[in-house]
Amino acid sequence: MTESRPPLPPFDHESAVRKVRAAEDAWNGRDPQRVALAYTPDTRWRNRSEFLTGREEVAAFLTRKWERELDYRLIKEIWAHGPDRIAVRFAYEYRTAEGQWFRAYGNENWHFAENGLMKIRHASINDVPIAEAERKFHWDASGPRPADHPGLTELGL
Repeated sequence: MTESRPPLPPFDHESAVRKVRAAEDAWNGRDPQRVALAYTPDTRWRNRSEFLTGREEVAAFLTRKWERELDYRLIKEIWAHGPDRIAVRFAYEYRTAEGQWFRAYGNENWHFAENGLMKIRHASINDVPIAEAERKFHWDASGPRPADHPGLTELGL
């Protein structure tokens, strides 16, 4: 394996938290090709009811996702970790082209290869319609969540 994506397994709490934040920052950049590089070439995903295999399918999925989920903003928070696995909970907000806002809540289970690339991702997600006034994620949508923006626990999510 010539590719690597630090921090590498085995994870301690600090390195697992860094891995989660790096994933959050990458997803908030909404660049499907860049995000797909964090996964092994043969990665396997379950995302809601979709099953994907490989980076190309991941990039195509993310392209479709971010074409319909506008003004996307995501917060991830570590739930648990093991030497090569991390569980996270997350919430993200987006709006549709028609202007309806949603907050999606979910959990992910991640399994990593030795080089720090994710080889398996299982995601369970529920979307809840919200009014624009109920939004809690207000940073500039063109980049990562600012370091001083509250996380899920602080926001009561």
